[in-house]
Amino acid sequence: MSEEGSAKIHLALVHFPVYNKTGEVVASSVTTLDVHDISRICRTFAVENFYVSTPLQTQKELVARIIGHWVDGYGAEYNPTRKEALLSCKVIDTVDEAAKDIEKRYGIAPQIVVTDAKNFPQSVGYKEMRSEFQKGGHFLLLFGTGWGLEKNLANSADYILNPIDGLDGFNHLPVRAAIAIILDRLLSKTE
Repeated sequence: MSEEGSAKIHLALVHFPVYNKTGEVVASSVTTLDVHDISRICRTFAVENFYVSTPLQTQKELVARIIGHWVDGYGAEYNPTRKEALLSCKVIDTVDEAAKDIEKRYGIAPQIVVTDAKNFPQSVGYKEMRSEFQKGGHFLLLFGTGWGLEKNLANSADYILNPIDGLDGFNHLPVRAAIAIILDRLLSKTE
């Protein structure tokens, strides 16, 4: 979606507030595969910024070490395409911090788009969201870890995307797969 007038897309992988399998609000753990793979997915679809959102200091340090290794360290020489993918990856504390970073850098607050495995009364389809993207502006897509984003993130969002429907009711995709599917549906040049 790099044509004139089209939207600029940003993505946040949210580790807090999310639910665990018993429904408690927790901070989930960052996985190194998510950082690597989602960075590559974001680069493939020309996402402006990929934010890894966690309030946990040890998790922020882990992400910073991963980015540092591939952007500035030995990994930058060893695998330049990994470096290119990780250049847009940033670790932050909260979703609000990501939105403020976008507003500071681009002069416009992003519209918040929540993804979820459940349908909400106000959920929108992919075709409708693509139409919104064509109007331009900045959009921050939120993807939850654990057992999904805490409900207040959905309640305060500008948009909630329809879930990805499988074939027989099972709906528990790994977040990396969901991101790839959703970005393809929203940003691919093909219908």
